[in-house]
Amino acid sequence: MLCLDHQGYIAQIVSPQMKDYQLLIDAAKKADCLLELAADQVILPGFIDLHIHAPQWPNAGVALDQPLEQWLNAYTFPLEKRYQDPSFAKKVYANLVQELLAQGTTTALYFGSVHNLGNLELVKACYHYGQRGFVGKVVMDNPQQTPEDYRDLSTAQALRDTEDFIKTVQQLNQSESIPVTPVITPRFVPSCTTPTLAGLGYLARQYNLPIQSHCSESDWENDYAIQNYHQRDAEVLNHFGLLTDKAVMAHGTLLNEADLNLFQKRQVVLAHCPISNVYFGNAVLPAKEILERKNKMGLGTDISGGFSPSLYQNIRQAVISSHQLHEGVDARIDPATRGSSRKMLTMKNAFYLATVGGAQSLHVPAGVIQVGHYADLQIVRQNWQAFQAETPAMRFEKFMYHTTKANIDQVMVQGKLINLNQGVNDD
Repeated sequence: MLCLDHQGYIAQIVSPQMKDYQLLIDAAKKADCLLELAADQVILPGFIDLHIHAPQWPNAGVALDQPLEQWLNAYTFPLEKRYQDPSFAKKVYANLVQELLAQGTTTALYFGSVHNLGNLELVKACYHYGQRGFVGKVVMDNPQQTPEDYRDLSTAQALRDTEDFIKTVQQLNQSESIPVTPVITPRFVPSCTTPTLAGLGYLARQYNLPIQSHCSESDWENDYAIQNYHQRDAEVLNHFGLLTDKAVMAHGTLLNEADLNLFQKRQVVLAHCPISNVYFGNAVLPAKEILERKNKMGLGTDISGGFSPSLYQNIRQAVISSHQLHEGVDARIDPATRGSSRKMLTMKNAFYLATVGGAQSLHVPAGVIQVGHYADLQIVRQNWQAFQAETPAMRFEKFMYHTTKANIDQVMVQGKLINLNQGVNDD
């Protein structure tokens, strides 16, 4: 039995062998606050998604066969431009936040768009539907790499709008039990000018805020930094104070040993996005090795470069991609040399990334079912017929491979049950 306090923390875990167990059961029943699981249900920690492009939700699954640079200019930027209309933003973000909650995602790290009117609708959606949100106003002001009709017009405007967003969210948080955290968000090195990168590093220090961006995501992005700064993009971001223990960098498929050492030194988080990496990453992330070297890492869907809002899907793809990296994918190569010495990620590893890894990355007391942590939970129903005795390990793996949104019966964020159609249930 999990006993929750009024702040939404797990205050006590009581086993049937403990003397107060039945007394607590009876008291909870009398107070009409006992939630009992059926025999085919389990409680799992809520998932933490470390990389979501919220404005791209309407494009999930669109044009993933295009090169990254073309995909951005032809599909992504024209869609993101529409979020200057707050009514459009409100409609999309209400749908997205509810969808992610229904998928078991209780905490989400979001890229917004350039426009603060739209970004504030994302903040309000997190409040209304009860999700713990981290939201960033996207900054992109480099006229050589961004569309004329969708970018910050100057460094001054980019920094002013970023600071306005920070202050507005901090003010709104004062009346909310689950606050939204503003995030410093340079889109990536190619999209920002040098003065803007420097200014964002200053704001991150001034307000002690998380930072999110992309790093070593593709050959094109990587080559841009080398050609224009004569450094790898990790070094560029570090130079401007954008690699900190509150920084989350997405993808990292092309990080080299020096980059990973820098990430480890700065305690930077790597957001592994296994589905989108298949389309845009130009390589398979050696996730198992990065875990073993003690780099901080979590999991992200990368909507819409990743077509699925489900971290279950990304957990599975993380394991699949790791197997492909180990085994090799080209049948024309001799089996003795076809694969690599890269170690394979296990299902337990991938589950860790979606829970503990993500929670530690965002410095949130969640991701585990333990006393002193938030009651961020999902109640999942078994959807297979057990024809034989199954060990806990077997059941765990089946839950990871079989669970879909239809099997997630209830979701709780910080002790509050979420009405997956209408928002928070304070009862």
